[in-house]
Amino acid sequence: MRTFRTRRRTRTPRIAGERRMLVAMAVDATGSGMYVPFSLVFFHHVTGLAFATVGLVLTVVGLLGLGALPLAGAAVDRYGAQRVQLLLYGVRGTGFLLYPFAHSLPAFAAVALATAFGDRAFPAVQQSLIGEVAQGADRDRLQASSRALRNGGLGAGSLLASLVVGLAGDAGFTAAAWLNAASFALAALLMRGVRAERQVPTADAAKPSAGYRQVFADRPFLGLTAANFLNALGYSALSVLFPLYLTTWLRGPQAITGTAFTLNTVMCAAGGVVIAARVRARGARRTRSAALGSLLFAAAFAAQILLGTFRPGSGIVLGGALMVIVALYTLGELVHSPSAGALSVAAAPEALRGRYLAAYQLSWSLSAAVAPSLFTALMTVDGRLPWALLVGTSLTAAVVVVRLERVLPAGAVRVAPAVPVTAVRAASPVPVVAAR
Repeated sequence: MRTFRTRRRTRTPRIAGERRMLVAMAVDATGSGMYVPFSLVFFHHVTGLAFATVGLVLTVVGLLGLGALPLAGAAVDRYGAQRVQLLLYGVRGTGFLLYPFAHSLPAFAAVALATAFGDRAFPAVQQSLIGEVAQGADRDRLQASSRALRNGGLGAGSLLASLVVGLAGDAGFTAAAWLNAASFALAALLMRGVRAERQVPTADAAKPSAGYRQVFADRPFLGLTAANFLNALGYSALSVLFPLYLTTWLRGPQAITGTAFTLNTVMCAAGGVVIAARVRARGARRTRSAALGSLLFAAAFAAQILLGTFRPGSGIVLGGALMVIVALYTLGELVHSPSAGALSVAAAPEALRGRYLAAYQLSWSLSAAVAPSLFTALMTVDGRLPWALLVGTSLTAAVVVVRLERVLPAGAVRVAPAVPVTAVRAASPVPVVAAR
């Protein structure tokens, strides 16, 4: 008599409430995509102010918005990431509701400043929330999923905004602003269904009373933050340097820029989770996989120097070469981003995670502020010079991260098996316990 054995498929256990979190991330990104790709044009049409005025206000409030990071970090450590995230959703949503009424300069500046505070603080708070609801390999998986959803949502949002504006004309920009506000409200409602109970720190753990003194005394984490600043300059290259380099140094058609962005977005949305899963399956240390991503960045930037030296006259050859380089760059992004993000979360002490990740987020914000002027200044000397700088920063970041292995917490460097956090409950009445 034959006996039949059924094989059970092993599935990665999901965190309770994970589905709601991912849907909220997608909704948030789709709303943001309705204004991020063309922010100057968007705010000009919504407020009626001149382009120069809008640009100046956005630059000033963007820098002032960095002040929200330390405040948000302290609030996360005191009240928990989810409560702060819901507050930021309210601030950002209210801002986009009010933008169509902000026709004067003071009104626009006030609304833009409040919204900038919410936008600048939000990534650090979301990273903290991932740290609260997930452990081990689940953190890497959620990092990859959030990155993929971010890219896919931005692309979908920009297409939706183009459709709305195409059908409604200038009034479509106002509709896009209110749809974005609605997306924040919906994301907040979804996140209310996820409850995160924070672990009470042990007696020898870092104390919230230490504040940012503890963060600035943690030299390994500051080294990790400095390495991320170097990598973050590379992340700015596609949006800031690439279009300028293409049109001025390579003398290529501007249409290639759109194709490059599309390729990057599609690869990130479609391949982010898959690539991150492959990296985890091979048991790579987070430091090593982050360093590998930096090396892939360096290779892509070096290829830009090579292309800029020969400058092929054929548009087909130029376009094909640029697409290969963008694909290599995107592969570096897919390898680096989940590991580097999870590494920063895992390296932060539980009781001070909000402050630690707020300091880490400064590396992203500072690079975004520095990159435009730095790249354009180097471009005036030689079009290949910015890429040479980025080769150096990427290689330096790879070396720094690997050398930090010896001093970073072992649990942050090596990916632990995925273990669902039992304290996370979807639609659970369990209250958030603040660390004291």
